[in-house]
Amino acid sequence: MIILGIETSCDETAVCLIETNDKSVKIIGNQLYSQIALHTQYGGVFPMMAKREHAKNLVPLLQKCLEESKFFKLKVENQKLKVLTEEKIEMVKQILSRENDLFDDLMKLAEKIEKPQIDAIAVTNGPGLEPALWVGVCFAKALSKLWDIPVFPTNHMEGHILVSELKPKNENAEKTTEYTINQTDYPAIALLISGGHTQLVLVENSLEYKIIGSTRDDAIGEAYDKVARILGLPYPGGPQISKLAEKERQEFPNKIPPFPLPRPMIHSHNFDFSFSGIKTAVLYTTQKIEKITDSVKQEIAKEFEDAVVEVIIKKTSEAVEKYNAKEIIIGGGVSANKKIRKDFEELANNIGIKLSVPEISASTDNAFMIALAGYVNILSGKKPKTDFKASGNLSL
Repeated sequence: MIILGIETSCDETAVCLIETNDKSVKIIGNQLYSQIALHTQYGGVFPMMAKREHAKNLVPLLQKCLEESKFFKLKVENQKLKVLTEEKIEMVKQILSRENDLFDDLMKLAEKIEKPQIDAIAVTNGPGLEPALWVGVCFAKALSKLWDIPVFPTNHMEGHILVSELKPKNENAEKTTEYTINQTDYPAIALLISGGHTQLVLVENSLEYKIIGSTRDDAIGEAYDKVARILGLPYPGGPQISKLAEKERQEFPNKIPPFPLPRPMIHSHNFDFSFSGIKTAVLYTTQKIEKITDSVKQEIAKEFEDAVVEVIIKKTSEAVEKYNAKEIIIGGGVSANKKIRKDFEELANNIGIKLSVPEISASTDNAFMIALAGYVNILSGKKPKTDFKASGNLSL
């Protein structure tokens, strides 16, 4: 089965083609365009700018993906008349009525290539930035109508969970494209950490989820970005904070933190999170310091990261104990964080539990995880849809 994944939930425009066979997945085409450079000047993602960039880049990325996969075949003369009927063109035009440039780009591509042998389309329909999501949803529907391919709306967070269960077929290969889908040990606890989400999820069985804890304000990635901004570091702030924190650990491994910060909700006796207060604590701390030097930034970065990681470790371990979980799954862009991975490996080893984390390249938003989630849902018997919408607050 060949599945096309489409991801436009935030500031990454991504398309991916996978070839599947039972528990085996192979990437045959994978293209991604990051908008980080565009949004850096504003210190965060602007939804309408993200939307415009998605519309501009989807067709070029699809073409590159098809070329990479060897599915790109030019049409023979007059074949256009057989495939692109006036009725079909009009239906696609209606679907993309608010994206005229995207319609024009898609028609130019459709007029020159044969219909690719794709069995299904999986597209993120939430959660995320709704204007950005709509572009991907409409594009998937347009492709579905144009090429008569069924489309499956896919939950972005489910993609983060499922991609964590992939293991490379050849772990010694420099660049892996073939994976095996590992069997999850149920019940499992999934910790989803990204710029927009911090959730603890009880995975009771295949595709069966129960959210047992969420952030009450800022997500963990959002807190990283805000603290970075307070310290005068560029966007995105997460990698900047982590880099400084790691440098401080290496240079001063036994140093007592000169600027101690709170561990928010660490003793709340539930699985919810709150990271707004620690961001405010960093702000108040910096206001009391006469000069914010590079060494001060390192000290604050380390203490901030230590605090948030201590909280998510404790909450996750408590959830594992309460639900007698057999596996911990970590997903989302913040799962690429070096300290988080190291501390969770130690936790898993100490309590004797399986730990699943995604490859670094698959931890941030990507279309591979969406195609994978589409495939797993198809195997479970999920039916394609035509009347679905983009939902910024879509829940598992």
